[in-house]
Amino acid sequence: MYDYFMPAPLGLKHPYIHISCNDIGIKSISFVDKKHCEEKPNALAFDCADSLEKYFNGKLFSFDLPLDLQGTPFQIKVWQTLLQIKFAQTWSYKELALKIGSINYCRAVGGANAKNPIFIIVPCHRVIGNNGKLVGYAGGLDIKQWLLEHEKKILSI
Repeated sequence: MYDYFMPAPLGLKHPYIHISCNDIGIKSISFVDKKHCEEKPNALAFDCADSLEKYFNGKLFSFDLPLDLQGTPFQIKVWQTLLQIKFAQTWSYKELALKIGSINYCRAVGGANAKNPIFIIVPCHRVIGNNGKLVGYAGGLDIKQWLLEHEKKILSI
């Protein structure tokens, strides 16, 4: 396992973004308050940090990095479908459930979103409530709002 901590952008409540990967791909990206393990980065961790830096600076709108998605078959299907949501676009949980196969999957889709280990790159922050409100984000609604506003601001420049 390879770990790297990069500084989070100003305006986010957590000072670090933790990137964890293996020889297959990125395993997780999360917002953290402190460096809770020894840094042992590899080239992919540095590539990921560079891509995230470009994303935060408005120079990158989609990611092309190998991912090592670990979860149930349903979770992996949801996470792979999330990759279709374009920069600054949002889908409702209902829209996502329909893309997966049934409107009846709304709750299950929400559960899979909550377990997404790869923040930002697998853009679960782009899924909003059916009424257009911000709901559910494992990183916190304030970070979800910040990410969505960041993307909209970049597109308006």
